[in-house]
Amino acid sequence: MPLRIIADHVRAATFLISDGFIPSNEGRGYVLRKIMRRGIRQGTLLGRKGPFLYELSGYVVELMKQAYPDLANTREYVAKVIKTEEERFASMVTVGLQRLEEVIKQLVKTGKDVITGTEIFKLYDTYGFPLDFTKEIADEKSMRLDMDGFNAELEKQRERARQSWKGDEGTISPVYDDFVEKGGTQFLGYHALRSTSRVAGILINGSVVDSIEGNGAAAEIVLDETPFYAESGGQVGDTGTLTSQNGLARVVDTYAPVRGVVVHKVQLEFGRLSVDDQVQAQVDEDRRRRIAANHTGTHILHAVLRETLGMHVKQAGSLVAPDRLRFDYTHFAPLTDREIEEIEQKINQIVFKNSPVQTQVMDINQAITAGALAFFGEKYQQQVRVVSIPDVSMELCGGTHTKMTGDVGLFKIVSESSIASGIRRIEALTGFGTYLRLEEDENLINEMAHTLRAPRTELTRAVTRLLDQQRQLENELETLKRHAAKSQLNSLVETRRDVKGIPVISRKVDGVDASMLRELAESTGAKIGSGIVVLGLASNGKASLVAVVSRDLQNRLHAGKIIKQVAELIGGSGGGRPDFAQAGGREPEKLDSALQAVYNIVADYLI
Repeated sequence: MPLRIIADHVRAATFLISDGFIPSNEGRGYVLRKIMRRGIRQGTLLGRKGPFLYELSGYVVELMKQAYPDLANTREYVAKVIKTEEERFASMVTVGLQRLEEVIKQLVKTGKDVITGTEIFKLYDTYGFPLDFTKEIADEKSMRLDMDGFNAELEKQRERARQSWKGDEGTISPVYDDFVEKGGTQFLGYHALRSTSRVAGILINGSVVDSIEGNGAAAEIVLDETPFYAESGGQVGDTGTLTSQNGLARVVDTYAPVRGVVVHKVQLEFGRLSVDDQVQAQVDEDRRRRIAANHTGTHILHAVLRETLGMHVKQAGSLVAPDRLRFDYTHFAPLTDREIEEIEQKINQIVFKNSPVQTQVMDINQAITAGALAFFGEKYQQQVRVVSIPDVSMELCGGTHTKMTGDVGLFKIVSESSIASGIRRIEALTGFGTYLRLEEDENLINEMAHTLRAPRTELTRAVTRLLDQQRQLENELETLKRHAAKSQLNSLVETRRDVKGIPVISRKVDGVDASMLRELAESTGAKIGSGIVVLGLASNGKASLVAVVSRDLQNRLHAGKIIKQVAELIGGSGGGRPDFAQAGGREPEKLDSALQAVYNIVADYLI
């Protein structure tokens, strides 16, 4: 039975990861994580100590690659994802075990013998600690489990998961369905940026109204046909204007609450708009052009990433806006500077070829057979729009694009980062956005050249020279501070007081930093030979303390315990070893009185 479970679960995990899913704590990623952990658990029952599922994923590929060729392309990537999850699970089990032991220890102290359902579920859900592990350890410790409480928490989690899978669909007002029954909205935006349309409906705060009036009035307007693109597939919604004989409204966003209905969020500039009015719908053309450049650039980026990094790369999210594009993709390693340079060069070579960007409507099965990329999480109809660039890219996409790749303009990656385990993010600019970035960089370089009084070609050398000078000055300052600290040594020794025969020095010092404070305390302690030294420093609205106790007194005095009591007097906390301790506080104005209290604190320990 364990072998069958492992086989089923590693097969499911291999296919899911190959299809672009990543283990996570929500949605499909959560299902994948639970599948993998059940397989891992069965392996531990059979005596496997280290990661093993990732090796079995290779056998899945060998057995299934003839029917599913894509598995071969993602083989190494899948193995890396599974191995990383196995290692993470092993570390979480260790943490969960520590947590369970702490819970049991606390229950024993209080004389209880029942582990609460909430705690069991936290171990199970947050720490990934297997339930049978918890049962086994509880039996060993003569503890009982509140399984009713656990099941109640589990049901709550399942309900949260169900709501998560439903998404926002449950919150959509049924009023939008009425517009679907009346014919919905015909989208004209692939071929037109302007249309004469009829106002099919107006809504204010979700309620249907006959008209809107008053400067600045906000509403949602549904047209019978529109050139405005509704936010979808990562592409933001269009903006523009709706103009009638009686008024003008500015469209600030466009979205589709249900398929087939486009809603224009508007603010009335002047006049009045009513249902059945004829309006001139005008999309902001310059903004649309920039969005289209970024969307086509995103398709080219995706294709080049797959070519450069491997066919395991899959889109995991995107944003196509007028000022930038953002692309999330599956990959385990950060891009090197050389890889970024190579990717940019390949993209710009494609852009400068000025190839046509072709679109056609096809049956979805025909499109997939032809090699078009489709994305999980997207909902496709039977007839789909395919956007392709010859010899570069072919994807199912409902967004707006340039007519030629040259319209994308210069492509520039501005950042690359990690956003989750196995998920990377690229932010990039195209066309006019790249020009603005270059202009910004040019101004920055000119400003630096003016500040450093050096020509552009000498900037690196000038900055290096300046940093060298700074390091030299810092070293000189450090030396001066050290001399200043040592100069206080004799005066500190002279302030010592005997507390029940023990030399004690407790003083506030100036002219040193926190690192030198420790050095000064240790030097003072060495100077007096036997005794305790507590020094304080007030700087930048905070107080710092250090305490040193000589070796011969450590059986009677503990530096960590003493400093903890002193720190409480300045609104802080601290601790340390018997020989040395340090602390900080938020009330530097109380530092003098706290240092004065040291003598009484030491006296109390010597009783």
